[in-house]
Amino acid sequence: MGARHPDRNRSSLAHRARYALRHPERVPAHARRAARDAWLRLRYRGDHIAYYRAVMASDTARSAEAAVGHNPSRESWERIGRMQFDYLVAHGLKPHHRMLEIGCGNLRAGRLFIDHLDTGHYYGIDISPHILLAAQDTLVREGLQAKLPHLTLAADLTFAFLPEGHFDVVHAHSVFSHSPRHIVEECLAHVGRVLAPGGFFDFTFDRTEGEEHQVLREDFYYRTQTLVELAARHGLSARFMDDWERLPHRQSKIRVTAMPDPARTVGA
Repeated sequence: MGARHPDRNRSSLAHRARYALRHPERVPAHARRAARDAWLRLRYRGDHIAYYRAVMASDTARSAEAAVGHNPSRESWERIGRMQFDYLVAHGLKPHHRMLEIGCGNLRAGRLFIDHLDTGHYYGIDISPHILLAAQDTLVREGLQAKLPHLTLAADLTFAFLPEGHFDVVHAHSVFSHSPRHIVEECLAHVGRVLAPGGFFDFTFDRTEGEEHQVLREDFYYRTQTLVELAARHGLSARFMDDWERLPHRQSKIRVTAMPDPARTVGA
């Protein structure tokens, strides 16, 4: 299924009017989001991390499940987490790998990664202290304390506190979909440093093949080529994951790996 209607501009007045006519029951919720967005933009001018941390605090206060996915049901939470896990295992995640999950949330997929990986091999980071407290609750509920996962609050996506060449797999689900371009580029500029040789970074994004746009300050739509070019600028080779498009998820997925070092190739 992947990104539905990738040429649609969801920020346009015409789209919003049509959507409101088709889904009048959703208008009050969107109005509440818009009011929150306006207030938080004023409060956190220019600081997107602080802005989105406040969004997560608001969502988590309502429902931890709602804070990491649109449909705040337990069934949906488990289904989407399982889909992420099954896909990554089918595409290379092994128990001995060391994994970094960016935007680990309340461990919707993380609980499955932790159980699958060797003890101490999962490292989850998030910008929200509220959601990390919910992640601890998930650990207890799932009985995963003995797997010794790392759960760490992050202020940015530079990964400066993490070791070089450490992670075989880096994973970010529904992170770039909530990130403006400078945050996306910050991540791509630094993730290569923490990737182990032969490692890969998988991320999802809201795809558009029309004009790039955003809805409020919460949802960002990028062209595939934009992300491929940003990755290349920072020494990363990007591949669009076509088979992910067949899964029941509205986002698309890209995998990046480090480009071969020309100096090493010549000297080999």
